[in-house]
Amino acid sequence: MSLNDPQWGRRGGGGGGGGNQGPPDLDELWRNFNQRLSTIFGRRGGPTGGEPPTFRQLGGGVGLLVVLVLVVWLASGFYIVDASQRGVVLTFGRYSQTTDPGLRWRLPYPIQSHEIVNISQVRTIEVGYRNNVKSKVLREALMLTDDENIVDIQFAVQYTIKDPEDYLFNVRRPDETVLQVAESAFREIVGKSSMDFVLYEGREEIAARAQKLMQDILDSYKTGVLISKVTMQNAQPPEQVQAAFDDAVKAKQDQERAKNEGQAYYNDVVPKARGTASRLIEEANGYRQRVVANAEGEASRFRQILVEYNRAPAVTRERMYLETIQQIMSNTTKVMIDAKAGGNLLFLPLDKIVQMSAAGIAEGVASPKPVPDVPAAEAPTRSRDSLRSRDRESRP
Repeated sequence: MSLNDPQWGRRGGGGGGGGNQGPPDLDELWRNFNQRLSTIFGRRGGPTGGEPPTFRQLGGGVGLLVVLVLVVWLASGFYIVDASQRGVVLTFGRYSQTTDPGLRWRLPYPIQSHEIVNISQVRTIEVGYRNNVKSKVLREALMLTDDENIVDIQFAVQYTIKDPEDYLFNVRRPDETVLQVAESAFREIVGKSSMDFVLYEGREEIAARAQKLMQDILDSYKTGVLISKVTMQNAQPPEQVQAAFDDAVKAKQDQERAKNEGQAYYNDVVPKARGTASRLIEEANGYRQRVVANAEGEASRFRQILVEYNRAPAVTRERMYLETIQQIMSNTTKVMIDAKAGGNLLFLPLDKIVQMSAAGIAEGVASPKPVPDVPAAEAPTRSRDSLRSRDRESRP
């Protein structure tokens, strides 16, 4: 049987069932679909089609559809703001309000719209390089110092958003603005510093000063940006003059070493010389005081002796003679004895005897060596009369 046969699908199957055992009727399916569609739009259809809907029936379906669309439109005004975010509501494109975290609602588009701004996210810009310090951007990295030297600097700036309204509406490209402000601030600070200060001891100070200057500039622009940290990644001379700069650094290090050695020698010699000079000065002062004091004492003693001599000249001369002999004999180590028998003088080295006795006791020697006598012929002789005459002349 051909599919174009109008009786196809309407014939019953064989056997005693008498039911419709063939495929479904396509016309019947089409009529059922039209009926359901008409029911949706508020009309009833018969098995052969249906009458046109009335105005009342058509209005009820359109109203239901309008209500559904209105509900969906109003529901589009709900939005969620996370704890780390802030919502900025715009009314016909103009700022209206800033909303806190939570479930919020605004008038749907096109009356109102909203922007979500993450205020806790730390944003980072890189100046002088991108992603890696080896990927240099020389246009940003090369800067001129106060002593007319060129340095190659790479640094990073981290910042957050403190005012969503200013961040969205006062500047068109805030990230690029922060980049340009950071580069300008660093160029100003480096331009007022020497090359050695930038490369060595002044890195932390330069970063702190640049952070303060950047924040002041951004606040004057009302960008709503807060600079949290500035980090210098690298600071060095340009690669073209790196070898010459290394030689200059080595020469300067040698100069500093020579200066330190000279200073150490100075610190060693000068205090010793000053100490020696001070000691000599003190010794001279002490000698002067001693001599002056002795002279004053001798002068005072002479005046006292003169007074006593005027009172008793003979007694004073005798006393002076005895004191002089006592002083001479106590200060000499050789003793001469007058034998008075024949005017012979005996030489007796008592100091040698004492020393030899002490050495013999220490070394366990039984007796000291004998002391040879001096021959009488070698000793000068004087007569008894000459000695007596001298004694008489010395006495009053």
